[in-house]
Order: sequence, then structure tokens, then C-alpha cells
Amino acid sequence: MVRLVGLLERWAVANGEEVTVVFEQPPRPPISSTVIEVAHAPRPRRDSADDEIVRLLACDPQPGAVRVVTSDLWLADRVHAKGATVEPSESFRTQIDVE
Repeated sequence: MVRLVGLLERWAVANGEEVTVVFEQPPRPPISSTVIEVAHAPRPRRDSADDEIVRLLACDPQPGAVRVVTSDLWLADRVHAKGATVEPSESFRTQIDVE
């Protein structure tokens, strides 16, 4: 989790993007960032991060401006239904590992 947050921070700064990473459960020890938002599902369980992502999209006044990175087809369908776009994890991972 710490490594992922570090990679996302560097990518967000380099690309001028807002980033939120959502984990299934709170990281232990806690991970904080002044660059990206580190979030977690309210209750850790299977697919709870997916549910939290969909909840965040439902609260967003402009979900069409949001891109969700996932390779989970069920989550991708739910994200599209909320109006957001999806980028496959593999292609995004290539971007953040390079920068």
C-alpha cells in the first residue's frame, strides 16, 4: 500500500491529476499524503472498496470527469452506469511504474 501511494503521488504531481486511492480496509500503520487522497471502505469485506468507489461516484457532481482504474469487469460496469470512464489497471500500472 505504501509503495502504491508513493507511485500515485509521483504520477499525480507529474501529470497534474487529482487521485483518490480506495483500499478495502484502513492501512496499518495509517498512510497519509498531502498529494493524493487515501481512502478506505467503511467496513472491510469482499468488494467493499468497489462499493466505496461507486458511492463516491454517486456523490460526485461531475462523475463524467472521473476515471476509475480497475480490471474488475463488474466494477467497470457499475462505474460506467454512474457516468465515469474506466482505464484498465494494467495500462495504468505501466504509466505509474515508468514515471
